[in-house]
Amino acid sequence: MTTDETLNELLVKLFKDIMEIEGHCLTQGGFGDLTYNDFHVIEAIGLKEPKSMSTVAKLMDVTTGTLTKAMDGLTEKGYVVKERSRQDKRVVWVSLTEKGREAYAHHEEFHRNMIEKAKGQLTEQEMPILIYSLAKLIDYFREEYGIAEE
Repeated sequence: MTTDETLNELLVKLFKDIMEIEGHCLTQGGFGDLTYNDFHVIEAIGLKEPKSMSTVAKLMDVTTGTLTKAMDGLTEKGYVVKERSRQDKRVVWVSLTEKGREAYAHHEEFHRNMIEKAKGQLTEQEMPILIYSLAKLIDYFREEYGIAEE
């Protein structure tokens, strides 16, 4: 196998595996009614002050219409509260309920554990190399495919 084929295989496998593992782990622990996408909507809403639907849509790089369907489901399941602005009726504010905050914490814990376990596989010398290499890959893909900086 060539270097290019090996690199392609590793990148594809890593992306696929992380998505699959995250999706599986997140739906454990009492959150089986949430999808992988639901967790990322919850993450985009965050724990601080309410956000407008348009702000959450921008953070997720989706249309407000696409977000509305996901938000309706999260509202029905009791993870999110929606409230129309009193100043501008076109604006809808969203925030997490206590149940939504628990899901947010569950997602955050998954990432914390993933990083700790990954770090445990590397030496002190390997860690900066991995960080540097991943940062260069992110820069390349964003520049090559026109993805804006977050």
